[in-house]
Amino acid sequence: MSTIIKATAVAVAAGLGLVTLSACGGSDSGKDAADSKTVTLVSHDSWAVSKNVLKDFEKRSGYKVTVLKDGDAGEAVNKAILSKDNPQGDVLFGVDNTLLSRALDNGLFQPYAAKGLDQVGSEFQLDKDKHRVTPIDTGNICVNYDKKYFADHKLTPPASFDDLAKPAYKNLLVTENVSTSSPGLGFLLGSAAQYGDGGTSRSGEAGSGEGWQGYWKKLKANGVKVVDGWEQAYNEEFSGSAGGRKAGGDRPLVVSYASSPPAEAIYSDPQPKTAPTGVATGTCFRQTEFAGLLSNAKNEKGGKALLDFLIAKEFQQDMPLNMFVDPVTKDAALPADYAKYDVEVDAPKTMAPKKIADNRDAWVKSWTSLVLK
Repeated sequence: MSTIIKATAVAVAAGLGLVTLSACGGSDSGKDAADSKTVTLVSHDSWAVSKNVLKDFEKRSGYKVTVLKDGDAGEAVNKAILSKDNPQGDVLFGVDNTLLSRALDNGLFQPYAAKGLDQVGSEFQLDKDKHRVTPIDTGNICVNYDKKYFADHKLTPPASFDDLAKPAYKNLLVTENVSTSSPGLGFLLGSAAQYGDGGTSRSGEAGSGEGWQGYWKKLKANGVKVVDGWEQAYNEEFSGSAGGRKAGGDRPLVVSYASSPPAEAIYSDPQPKTAPTGVATGTCFRQTEFAGLLSNAKNEKGGKALLDFLIAKEFQQDMPLNMFVDPVTKDAALPADYAKYDVEVDAPKTMAPKKIADNRDAWVKSWTSLVLK
């Protein structure tokens, strides 16, 4: 999943009255989607919305929304590329900045400037000249820490990438495999944005320069633990999460999201005054998710209306407690419960989608050679 602790959000969707629809492929075959007044949203598995918010859109627009979930973000994008001549739906949601160039280079979307785009922060509009995608949400991949562990050990939590390689934090960090996990990849990209690229050989082996490769050598020597995915890292290995405590997790540092502390607190019963986990804000990499009108969409008009809805104030303010992501529009306010535990990240690391596309495969190969072998 490319996004923000959504596994937790989906797990409690029924209790919060959220809509996480799943549609059967081909349910509208044989008839024109525009005539049927049905618009289909293709998404990764973690899309969710409050029932009343979706119903309000359907009532106002006259369109019935069907949601087709297609695995994690990478799977959804790959399937959409393979089926772009005869797409499964009208709008694809969940393409993030680590996958954006792949989607655009394959001609996945057709241009559309959504209504209300002037309210979307310019820093999120990574295709603003062509409008092939519309920014929908944003969040930050960051190292989280277990407040109780650090208080009990009278140890100051790490605040930066540099800190994580210090002897004081030896054998404390768990992260995800960059080849199998979106937060793992985001953490790698954050380190590359921080330290630069030391160079890779044509075979993908680490080059002689320092850069992020030198940094990861230090992390490895400092006892970083690598697991396959976020679920295992956060809910099994991390001592600060409810799941991790139950599983006996012994790592007080984990690569997760800046929105993990709000989720951890909001789903606690009773809710604590402050979140039990914190964020090392100097380790963050900004992740933005987009939606776009698919090329050859059967219901272009409905797809455009759906994109307008996704950046409208009602949906933007509904997202934080459903998917634990931040709005991208300037007029959207955070829900009180979310804002209470929200962690401000002033200067997350970023990277241009083209640079990610040009280097991602080589960097993953180099990282695998450095860290896992």
